[in-house]
Amino acid sequence: MLKWILHRLTGRMERAYDYDGTYMHEIIDISTGAALRFSALPLMSQYRSGAPAELWAGAALASTLDGDCGPCAQLTVDYALEAGVGHEIIRACLRRDFEAAGIAGLGFRFAEAVIAGDPVADALRAEIEDNFGRTAVLSVAYATAVSRAYPMLKRALGHGVACRKIDLGTGLHEPVRRAA
Repeated sequence: MLKWILHRLTGRMERAYDYDGTYMHEIIDISTGAALRFSALPLMSQYRSGAPAELWAGAALASTLDGDCGPCAQLTVDYALEAGVGHEIIRACLRRDFEAAGIAGLGFRFAEAVIAGDPVADALRAEIEDNFGRTAVLSVAYATAVSRAYPMLKRALGHGVACRKIDLGTGLHEPVRRAA
């Protein structure tokens, strides 16, 4: 019965976001316990108490793009749009125009710095805390740490998808990758 419920919930998400959740169905079929644990990830990745939607979205997008530039990135963009982040803000992040991205650019740069182990993360964290508080830091830390888990898990299970352009409803946009 529990598997049936999890499959139904996954199907609902797939239809709502035009997303292929085959890997989620596979997790459910392999282990109900694993599926229940997987279902807890959104509790962390989508936590954004104290953080403006743009700040959170920038961090979530950078983290997801670090692990993937396909359907998971598209899903992150769809969540950001639902949270009220403007198309132009997301587009600016995708082209790495962090000045135009505003506070989304701050979240994006913070997540990239944390993931890369770049010491500039300390200064960006301080800027986030000074402007939005400790709870906002926690929100972007969760988005940074957990958003990349989805594409990593998906790829590890053999369901990785090639990079593709991101649909903002206003046309397709290719993410500019960070220089090595």
